[in-house]
Amino acid sequence: MSELGFSGTLNSYSEAGAAIRAPRRWWLHILLLLVTLLTTTAFGFALSKSFAAGLPFDVGWWEQAYTRLLHGDPALCAGFQFSLPLLTILIAHELGHYAACRIWRVDASLPFFLPSPALLGTFGAFILIRSPLYRRKALFDIGIAGPIAGFVVLLPFLVAGIALSRVVPGIDAHGPFIFGTPLLMRLVELAIFPGVPAFSIALHPMAMAAWAGLLATALNLLPIGQLDGGHIVYALFGERWHRAASTMAVAALFVLGFFYWPWWFWALLMFLFGRRHRLVYDSAGLSRARRVVGCLAAVMLVLSLSVVPVRTG
Repeated sequence: MSELGFSGTLNSYSEAGAAIRAPRRWWLHILLLLVTLLTTTAFGFALSKSFAAGLPFDVGWWEQAYTRLLHGDPALCAGFQFSLPLLTILIAHELGHYAACRIWRVDASLPFFLPSPALLGTFGAFILIRSPLYRRKALFDIGIAGPIAGFVVLLPFLVAGIALSRVVPGIDAHGPFIFGTPLLMRLVELAIFPGVPAFSIALHPMAMAAWAGLLATALNLLPIGQLDGGHIVYALFGERWHRAASTMAVAALFVLGFFYWPWWFWALLMFLFGRRHRLVYDSAGLSRARRVVGCLAAVMLVLSLSVVPVRTG
């Protein structure tokens, strides 16, 4: 459940296994959320201006957004079409983890949001788990609760966002950034715009927020180390299969790197730091219902993954 960008959870407990109860720093959580709201709204402002003009994403509007932000320009509120849906999706993901932690009486922090001046305006969010997990059922429930909650919340934004989008022939061919199309997004596009290729659909900022939510879901569900997908595999199949799945997933990311070079960075990061998982001393298997939900997680990964998330035009 640890996360290197976007949303997830991070195990942070002592080797002795004692829970570490840190004081609640409400001001820090609120401050990070507000700063992330500003950076995502700035990015959303550029998206909304580009969409209104029927043009691909314009970096110039993005640069202007921060100048307007410093001057308190109310026109920046147009960026809420992107930032509010995106933050709602990320909050849902984190609260899914948090609620599961409360159910299993696991000490966990509130979400920490990660603002960024780079693409999308955020690196996501994470929660800290301060106590050890003793049961595979708890590991599974906490690991999968976030992706399911985020996925369910992004669905209406995805459908509404695509419905608000419009056809602009060849719009992707002229932009500085070309965003990949996950399978689920493409299915919704075909339902609303039958026969129209993805590169001819100008995506509404709300649809872009759903796109970012799908990317977060896919990254979290990779069956590697302490990502959410890694926790799910460990809970379902145990340590040996988790190690094998992590190795195969890192190898798959290396192959994908030939199509999209940032996957090489991600593969290296996971190879060096992310393949291992803390032991959970519980040999009890999971119920059939949880195994079915585990299969659902694999389906969500396939629907959310884009081989080339972003490329330059």
